[in-house]
Amino acid sequence: MLNISRQSLNRSVDISGFKSVKQVSRRRHSKHFNRFLIAFAVIAVIILFLPWTQNVQGKGFLTTLTPDQRPQTIQSPIPGRIEKWYVREGDFVEKGDTILFISEIKNEYFDPQLVERTGQQIRAKSASVNSYQNKVKALQNQIVALKKERRLKLEQARNKLLQAKLKVQSDSIDLEAAKTNISIADRQFDRTSLLESEGLKAVTDVEEKRLKQQETQAKLISQQNKLLASRNEILNAEVEINRVEAEYMDKISKAESDMFTAQSSGFDSEAQVTKLENQYTNYSIRNEMYYIRAPQSGYINRAIQGGIGETFKEGDRLVGIMPAEYDMAVETFVEPIDLPLMHLGEKVRIEFDGWPAIVFSGWPNVSYGTYGGVVVAIETFISENGMYRVLLAPDPDDYPWPQDIRVGSGANTIALLEDVPIWFELWRQLNGFPPNYYQPQRMDGKTVKK
Repeated sequence: MLNISRQSLNRSVDISGFKSVKQVSRRRHSKHFNRFLIAFAVIAVIILFLPWTQNVQGKGFLTTLTPDQRPQTIQSPIPGRIEKWYVREGDFVEKGDTILFISEIKNEYFDPQLVERTGQQIRAKSASVNSYQNKVKALQNQIVALKKERRLKLEQARNKLLQAKLKVQSDSIDLEAAKTNISIADRQFDRTSLLESEGLKAVTDVEEKRLKQQETQAKLISQQNKLLASRNEILNAEVEINRVEAEYMDKISKAESDMFTAQSSGFDSEAQVTKLENQYTNYSIRNEMYYIRAPQSGYINRAIQGGIGETFKEGDRLVGIMPAEYDMAVETFVEPIDLPLMHLGEKVRIEFDGWPAIVFSGWPNVSYGTYGGVVVAIETFISENGMYRVLLAPDPDDYPWPQDIRVGSGANTIALLEDVPIWFELWRQLNGFPPNYYQPQRMDGKTVKK
């Protein structure tokens, strides 16, 4: 009966006799229901004013606190072929234990005695370097001897030049004496001739004076020849000095040229020795790379390259290893709008996948099965999933994390912010507003300002 007509049926028809009407029209049931509604409304209003902890929720997974403790893959820095496995998946290995042995696939390294032969080349080249050094020393000694001999030869030639100069002086004096003698002989001849014409001297005396004059004239000419010969000896001595200097300069220059050539060859041999030593070291290190060893103690997770005889390139992943000792952490992701609310050292509640928990995000005190965490790192660049990465470490003031959790398992995180009334939180959620701008308290009670 909707009573939409102008004619009311309840006035013309008596419905009180119907059983259903009697049951519905009882005041006792509606009275209890109204009381229930009033009580529910009062409780709901009270609940709206209860405190609610705002939070930032994120989803992530378990990881390790430091990068060197995370699962890693062992790679080969050189290409090769798998020859032998020394471990199986799940085995525990110590740092430095051999995991597998590989062989060479490049033809320039096929020689099994490559290192030994390179060592022989180094020794041969080193001997060549010593030979060149000895040759340089011998040439240096030769140069010293040539310089000493040149000094003596020049001293000898200078002595001859001095002797020639002294002889020129002596011959010059003798020439002057001869000139004096010839003038005396001429005067005596003239005087004797005059006396002979006067009859005071015999003809024999005149002839004797003429003979003496001629002898003196011959001595003068001879002395002039000696002087010219002495002067010629001076020229010869000077020429000898120049010849000695030129000769020994040529010999010394040739010896120095040979020495420089030997030094250049020695330096070239030293460069070749250095190059061979570099190759020897590289070959030795490469031989050590044939044995793939564990970089740290841990468990072999998976053999990425399997079988025997399988080839791979340099840098290819061979084995996955999980370190034996590590510090657990949680890597979670938050929305960009919530990033300003995250701070280093802030407390976070964590729910691990597979671990029983009853979570009331707004009432952390009544939650069960959650564990405490502390923010230790906040990424400053957005990740590929469009969210920011936050790293959490165990809270030292809370219960320790379970021992059975493993790296890689999932985890849900709840970062606790300010306490607000429930009605405010509902209003914020309905409007899509972010949580209140939150800043943690410092030890002195003051808020941290950005």
